[in-house]
Amino acid sequence: MLQLGLPQYKFSFKSKDDKTYIFDQQRKKYIRLTPEEWVRQNFIRYLVEEKQYPSALIAVEKEINVNGLKKRCDAIVYDFDAIPRIVIEFKAPHINISQATFDQADTYNSKLQLDYFIISNGFDHYFCKLDLQQNKYVFFDEIPPFNLLF
Repeated sequence: MLQLGLPQYKFSFKSKDDKTYIFDQQRKKYIRLTPEEWVRQNFIRYLVEEKQYPSALIAVEKEINVNGLKKRCDAIVYDFDAIPRIVIEFKAPHINISQATFDQADTYNSKLQLDYFIISNGFDHYFCKLDLQQNKYVFFDEIPPFNLLF
């Protein structure tokens, strides 16, 4: 797979019916490897190994209800009190992050009312905080370590 703009990690792969699967440490099972899944696997490893986000506090493919429709967030990070705090949206590496991507994350966030969200395509990573008083997003220069947020 393509080397992303993240540290390089080792993964376990298997093939079945001419398809490649990657072992997802969060879900404890093999998942079909797609470009977006490759970004998710690498980025979550980055959060856990480099930024010290506890893996037990990261939920993958979390289902939420938005205006009567079932949607799946790519990942949600919880704090130690099991309160959701960060929604994460992943895109395949060839997908440019656009306003539509931010709008999608904002749609999830409007339901969840979280403090932060992250968007990544494996090369471009955005970490934002919603400033409710000024109704705008504040962008961070880098993704903070877990212990500096919570």
